[in-house]
Amino acid sequence: MNFKNNNELKKAVVDGVLNCKGQDLICTFNIDIDADIINAWDINAWNIDARDIDARDINAWDIDARDVDARDINVWDVDARNINAWDIKARNIDAWDINARDINARDINARDIDARDIDYYAVCFAYKDIVCNDIKGRRKHSKHFVLDGKITKKEEENE
Repeated sequence: MNFKNNNELKKAVVDGVLNCKGQDLICTFNIDIDADIINAWDINAWNIDARDIDARDINAWDIDARDVDARDINVWDVDARNINAWDIKARNIDAWDINARDINARDINARDIDARDIDYYAVCFAYKDIVCNDIKGRRKHSKHFVLDGKITKKEEENE
């Protein structure tokens, strides 16, 4: 499903739902709709700005976005193969792999994290590896760690 602008996108919303019917959702503009987006294979958008995102399941092969700014992302399940974004700002992030330029979050739980800078509130952990330029917590006793891999600074990788 390829939309040219928000007016065209809003016309596709029926009873508060944009049903992508298993197709890709492609928007080369900022998404600004009041609707649930369901059954999207790929979501490609420049900016997704939302106060709250509430969903039972988010199933996507790839989520590619330039900016994702949300007060809360509350879901039962997030099943995404890859999340690639310029900036991710969220209260909690649970994902398999995260590839991002900057991550600013309250808590992060992932298998692998590859980012430029990671700024978190209390806890950041990965099951396998964390690769970044900088990682820091905002609480006095915040912790970041990996279970089965290592934390690698990108500058160290390039030496």
